[in-house]
Amino acid sequence: MPQLDVTTFLPQLVWLGITFVALYLLMARIALPRIGDVLEARLKRIEGNLDKAEAFKEEAEAARETYEKSLEEARANAHAKLTATADRLAEQAAERRHALEETLEVQAKAAEERIHAARTKALGEVHAIAKDIAGDAAAKLIGAKPDDKAIDDALEDATRGQE
Repeated sequence: MPQLDVTTFLPQLVWLGITFVALYLLMARIALPRIGDVLEARLKRIEGNLDKAEAFKEEAEAARETYEKSLEEARANAHAKLTATADRLAEQAAERRHALEETLEVQAKAAEERIHAARTKALGEVHAIAKDIAGDAAAKLIGAKPDDKAIDDALEDATRGQE
């Protein structure tokens, strides 16, 4: 095997050094700067994408805050309208109840007056009927009809005793 021949070691080592230096220079001057440029461009693109993602995240956060603020305003507005409507309805109900109470009070007074008038009329009729009955009963018992003033006095005495 020629590589193991000791006489050819020196030229092999020289060619190894020349090849190593040539490959080193080729890598250092051409290949590695290109790879470095590619890696640097890739890093810049990744950083740019991260910056864009951060900007989008901030925009999304701002949009979410705006949405939540709008939602809160809408809830507050709805609550205010609901409260105003409830107050207005309660006020209308109170007015209707008050009007109904007044109407019922007027009707109750009218009914009391009618009852009082009917009672007065009934008592007047009872008095007249009692007067006729008392006169007829006294006429049958004593044989003569007493005068109207005596019957009225007797009925007044009898009613005063009952009251």
